[in-house]
Amino acid sequence: MREIRTVGVIGAGTMGNGIAHVFARAGFAVLLCDVAHHSLERGIGTIRKNLEREAAKGKITLDEVSAALARITSVLEREKLAGCDFVVEAATEKFEIKTAIFQDLDRILPRDVILATNTSSISITKLAAQTQRPEHVIGMHFFNPVPVMKLVEVVRGLATTQPVFEQVRDLAARLGKTPVEVNDAPGFVSNRVLMPLLNEAMYAVMEGVATPEAVDEVFKLGMAHPMGPLTLADFIGLDVCLDIMRVLQEGLGDPKYRPCPLLIKMVDAGWLGCKSGRGFYKYE
Repeated sequence: MREIRTVGVIGAGTMGNGIAHVFARAGFAVLLCDVAHHSLERGIGTIRKNLEREAAKGKITLDEVSAALARITSVLEREKLAGCDFVVEAATEKFEIKTAIFQDLDRILPRDVILATNTSSISITKLAAQTQRPEHVIGMHFFNPVPVMKLVEVVRGLATTQPVFEQVRDLAARLGKTPVEVNDAPGFVSNRVLMPLLNEAMYAVMEGVATPEAVDEVFKLGMAHPMGPLTLADFIGLDVCLDIMRVLQEGLGDPKYRPCPLLIKMVDAGWLGCKSGRGFYKYE
């Protein structure tokens, strides 16, 4: 297997900049790629802020902050990823967008380079089939906030080989993460279990069973959840929750995965949660 020294990350948003952060922090050279210059600037700014927060807590030194930032290069053209030894995609949770990216990467990169996706629900097998290297495609599902959360779901597609799985599993461990092996299915484990919970909490609000505040208090106080399901939905992004519910509904064909009509209405209104300033709660 190819030795991984330089890593490409597609997407400088919340997940992408977090993934770039942990790779750079672990000593890898990182090419962070996005389609817009302002997205890259914002992503690098977030990485700097989060690294400085780690330094303020005494987890790393200021010299290590500078070294990690120096390992990250911003690029707008995907062709500049041609020299990468490994690429992880963290773009919008839309199959068509990810397909275009994977077909592009398949053309640009040498055949032995592993292509990973941070998708939280889309079929690895289906994405892999859009390339000429399905055996080298795998899911590497990080959790938000990436620098803090330990879990990485390592998701095999139908064609993913054992050596590819083992290298990505070991790579996750080198980042200080705990890799968990999961087979390809809609929503994998995390979102197959989590999203119906959030969706049902939304039904409870829609049907007047309780307010969002009351639903969240029940879960925080009664189930010892660190945050309630509706706060978590706002944090994830209600548009992302809706996309995942639709993947579950389509992929599993069971009416229990039907998205809550209130969720659909809020996304249509542009109430996407924290990132838009309004979801089940209002944000500054």
